[in-house]
Amino acid sequence: MRSLLTALLMLGSTCAIAADNLVLVTIDGVRWQEVYRGLDNSLITEENTQNRSQLLADFDAPSAEQKRQKLMPFIWDTLAKQGTLLGNRDLGSHMQVANPWYFSYPGYNEIITGQVDEGINSNDKIANPHISFIEWLNNQDKNKGNNAAFASWDVFPYIFNEPRSKLHVNAGFMPEKTQDSDTQLLNTLQEQIPSPWESVRLDAFTYHFAKNYIQSQQPNVLFLGLGEPDDFAHNGNYEQYIRGIHRSDKLIADLWNTLQAMPQYRDNTVVLITTDHGRGSHLADWRHHSSKRAIEKKYPAMLEQFPKGIEGSEHTWLAAIGPNIAANGEYKASDNTNAQIAATALMLLGKEPSQYSDKVAPAINEVLK
Repeated sequence: MRSLLTALLMLGSTCAIAADNLVLVTIDGVRWQEVYRGLDNSLITEENTQNRSQLLADFDAPSAEQKRQKLMPFIWDTLAKQGTLLGNRDLGSHMQVANPWYFSYPGYNEIITGQVDEGINSNDKIANPHISFIEWLNNQDKNKGNNAAFASWDVFPYIFNEPRSKLHVNAGFMPEKTQDSDTQLLNTLQEQIPSPWESVRLDAFTYHFAKNYIQSQQPNVLFLGLGEPDDFAHNGNYEQYIRGIHRSDKLIADLWNTLQAMPQYRDNTVVLITTDHGRGSHLADWRHHSSKRAIEKKYPAMLEQFPKGIEGSEHTWLAAIGPNIAANGEYKASDNTNAQIAATALMLLGKEPSQYSDKVAPAINEVLK
């Protein structure tokens, strides 16, 4: 039955406009609450917000709809009108991870492979044994072979298993290899401008490296992994967590405008935006994310404070825009997981997911036109 349904969906997708290109964007650790409700006033304290009055001036408003529009104007002024959004639990739209851990490496593996491997249970720099759908596409005869991944977190060369995949991966504090003047300047600035973190660079470098690559190499599929919101949240800095989300939205807006300005990509590119995990829902736990099982394994001392794990950190969201994406706006009463993103991406590119893997989770029907 599933194979028949997939075939019918593929036929419908092919009869519509299958895109030639796809950009998959992740914003690490962004809660669904901020995406759909905007600024969470209950999380603003003197300890985690240095400039409270300015933060409120920039992002507070009388309603959730107004607050979210101020926080993520591209998502709500452009994508919500032309595409589909999932994961607003206030509307009964459930999006969540399928893995049992609720943190980054397992989350990213799930997104890019369409399956859960419970053995991927840490953020250690271990080469991923699984082939991502981006690697699979990169090896197809009709593909140019220059698919790429740009990310702020330095574990991504392992998540994409760069030596095996042969993908162009630039992550952490790696200099970019191309020698145009803009890239050389970015390499220099990356060395001279310190990051607050040892393993995550500032997202501006990640984005502009990726943008230069898009403009010079014109890949068919590109992964863009932004990281600032998660790390500011772990630092307990709600103000910069919020501003990190806002900056991410501005980078995605520039990405969309860049794609629409290039003949190869204009009206021929799907952009999928999601997160690898959520966070806690209250002042006591919003900084954290992990299931009870993960905490028992790695941080057992936290169980006294969080005996059920960080509840809600499995909750995610998805935004999609481009050819063959339904213009549903906010979808209601749906139930999907991040493991379904890989098959969704493949179908939007006119590919049969089962040819990639017989273990891949089914596509998200609500996204498909």
